[in-house]
Amino acid sequence: MARLVEQIVRTLSDSISNEPMTHRASHIPAPDGEAITRLIQSLRQLMFPGFFGPMLEEVSQLEALVQRELDEVERELTSQCGIAFRYWRAAGETGDPHDLSEEEEASCRQRASQATEHFLQRLPVVRRLLALDVKAAFDGDPAARHADEIILCYPSIRALTVYRLAHELHVLEVPLLPRMMCEQAHRETGIDIHPGATIGESFFIDHGTGVVIGETTRIGDRCKLYQGVTLGARSFPRDGEGRIVKGGQRHPVLEDDVVIYAGATILGGDTVIGSRTEVAGGVFVTSSVPPDHVVAAPKARTRVISREH
Repeated sequence: MARLVEQIVRTLSDSISNEPMTHRASHIPAPDGEAITRLIQSLRQLMFPGFFGPMLEEVSQLEALVQRELDEVERELTSQCGIAFRYWRAAGETGDPHDLSEEEEASCRQRASQATEHFLQRLPVVRRLLALDVKAAFDGDPAARHADEIILCYPSIRALTVYRLAHELHVLEVPLLPRMMCEQAHRETGIDIHPGATIGESFFIDHGTGVVIGETTRIGDRCKLYQGVTLGARSFPRDGEGRIVKGGQRHPVLEDDVVIYAGATILGGDTVIGSRTEVAGGVFVTSSVPPDHVVAAPKARTRVISREH
């Protein structure tokens, strides 16, 4: 058995070494998943104080709570941004880790500090957008009895909270961290939103499970999606060596007041769904639709057969 284990170790080690994309041998760490979880928790407390984290017994405690959580966010985010910039500079772009020079180290620290400062300045804007998302969910769901129910129970608000915060970091070109944040929300809620997507005000995802929103998707104001909706890419251009060309508009655009019902799939960077259009459930769309239309597939023929015959 010992000889077999020795052979497996040697074979597995050789396999890993021969595929440099599948391992990292570097003293420079990647962003820490547990630290990102703590960061998300602190940010949720800032966005919805009293719902997450310590309870507020009276409004007079609010300012002290915000100050405490903001200090925690600044500390944790500066640290994780610095780690992300260092890791990406050392290994992420080339896949070939190298030690950083003093100038590179200083540049990473400066970028982390600047990104954190700009991010904190955007928190009131994100907070306003999330408040509008909560209102859109309450107004758009007849099953909702109270706004507290939306904040505490609805997976769409949990996913959108993380997305809207991660999107700000994505705009600031912080590597890795926004994707790791959104993937945590994806695992928690079943809603997959890329931090690069652009989503307008008063957005609501009803139920939410299985929703996919791709990186270059653009969604206008007051749009609504149901479960199982995919806003994806139709095809990928390739270079002379057959590799996918990254970047460019690959995902659809939804203009204002669009509703997409359960299970619909909308694909393509040149696909625009016009304002106030409704897309029925289960429809597959790969071309643009003008404003004020309804997109529906032919009605399925349903047979009801008696068990007696």
